[in-house]
Amino acid sequence: MSLAGKVVIVTGASSGIGAATAEEFAKLGSKVVLTGRNEANLKATETACKAANSKVELLLITADVTTDAEKIIKTTIEKFGQLDVLVNNAGYGELGSILDIDVDQFDRVMNTNVRSVFLLTKYAAPHLVKTQGNIVNVSSLVGLRAFADASVYCTSKAALDQFTRCIALDLAPKNVRVNAVNPGVIVTDFHRRLGMSKEENVKFLEDSKAKHALGRVGQPKEVADAIIFLASDSASFITGATLPIDGGRHAMCPR
Repeated sequence: MSLAGKVVIVTGASSGIGAATAEEFAKLGSKVVLTGRNEANLKATETACKAANSKVELLLITADVTTDAEKIIKTTIEKFGQLDVLVNNAGYGELGSILDIDVDQFDRVMNTNVRSVFLLTKYAAPHLVKTQGNIVNVSSLVGLRAFADASVYCTSKAALDQFTRCIALDLAPKNVRVNAVNPGVIVTDFHRRLGMSKEENVKFLEDSKAKHALGRVGQPKEVADAIIFLASDSASFITGATLPIDGGRHAMCPR
């Protein structure tokens, strides 16, 4: 599947990996649907996409994936008449020991990272069957490895990985592929949103370099490039895969 002219939804397109992914699809001539809760940030992504390709066709949908999944798919079909690629990128995290967290944290994280992906996939699947399109889910290294004080977030991403594999099997007979990427530490605002100060985030990124085999942390475009690959014809025989984009961190043991 050439990505030129294909209709692509990117959730969480207002920043970080989502924004970088939307820009890369725009460069390739896709029709890109940008969704996110922050309208101002979505407009910034829109500007970047237009700078990458002045002829790109864009649709901005200010929406919350936990409540607006059906709206996102319906509005896309009304605008473009089809759907070729769904990138489930929107994600949310909270930290805390099981001794301290409450059930509300579990619900918040699971609703964004798992339930919304289920709903978007459910509503998108019939349209993807028509185009023999594909899905790329943005998971995390924490879906593959356990970390203290992050039990709910880790669990949500492990669930997303298994969901990816199961839906890949459901849709394979229809020639619809479903894969996931599992980023390590990437330079975005994600950890700031977890509550880190600017100074703490800088130190975290510096300390994280030694925890990745390649000796550095990653950039959003490096994840976006992997998403583009999985969505393209180059990955036509890949489905049900969870691909670490983590500089080798998944292969390392604590010292």
